[in-house]
Amino acid sequence: MSSIIIVLIILVVLVFIALIKTIQVIPQASAAIVERFGRYTRTLNAGLNIVVPFIDSIRNRIDLREQVVPFPPQPVITQDNLVVNIDTVIYYQVTDARAATYEVASYIQAIEQLTVTTLRNIIGGMDLERTLTSREEINAALRGVLDEATGKWGIRVNRVELKAIEPPTSIQDSMEKQMRADRDKRAAILTAEGIRQSQILTAEGEKQSAILRAEGEAKAAALRAEGEAQAIRTVFESIHAGDADQKLLAYQYLQMLPKIAEGDANKLWIVPSEIGDALKGLSGAMGNFGPMGGASGGSQNSGQRREQPPID
Repeated sequence: MSSIIIVLIILVVLVFIALIKTIQVIPQASAAIVERFGRYTRTLNAGLNIVVPFIDSIRNRIDLREQVVPFPPQPVITQDNLVVNIDTVIYYQVTDARAATYEVASYIQAIEQLTVTTLRNIIGGMDLERTLTSREEINAALRGVLDEATGKWGIRVNRVELKAIEPPTSIQDSMEKQMRADRDKRAAILTAEGIRQSQILTAEGEKQSAILRAEGEAKAAALRAEGEAQAIRTVFESIHAGDADQKLLAYQYLQMLPKIAEGDANKLWIVPSEIGDALKGLSGAMGNFGPMGGASGGSQNSGQRREQPPID
């Protein structure tokens, strides 16, 4: 009886194992390679799949999602014989599980080695300065080569990025000094431009101020001259309206003589010819002006010039 129970237990275990081998559940975005007696039979997609137990076997399970693989820094020699270390990151995706399994032994290692050799070919044709400033160009060239080479492996390279490009330490020091010198130069240029602009604005302001001041003085002089002319016209009209006689005119001439002689620079002044007649009339009215009348009689010549001694 016990032997029958043991046999039943063994049969149940075998059936359970067979069910496990028969039913295969493949997760989403994954694929499985099925081999029958060591030969490729089919590819299992996501979901519930049935295989023949003990005859079919799962060779490999492959993730079909996009993968990100960083590679360690690789020394690369530039065209000007400088060694730079370049870190790369590859974004790839398996598109054919069968090709990724049978066309290449280890596609990750193959991609890494292909990336290194392609980088050396690309960087070998560039100098250091172009290498540091042409990341997009390097990425595009590297992606093109990788995508073409990995296509037969059932892999699509979606993106290639250079994480870092590290030149030698001595070159880094020289570059830092050059950058510092360039910054100092730009700062000096900006300072000089600021000073120049400030001086230009100051000169423009002074020019505008001088122009406005001159215009103001010209307008003030014009207004003063206009006022004096108006005053002269008023006096002239008043004199003619009052029908002034010779005595009043002589008196006015005498009052104007000191104003004509004002100023230290007036060395020469002209006595009008009409003043003689005016003084004659005034001396006839005032007897004490006799000597002056005689003196003024000699100045009847029109436009006679007399020199006045300088006034201290």
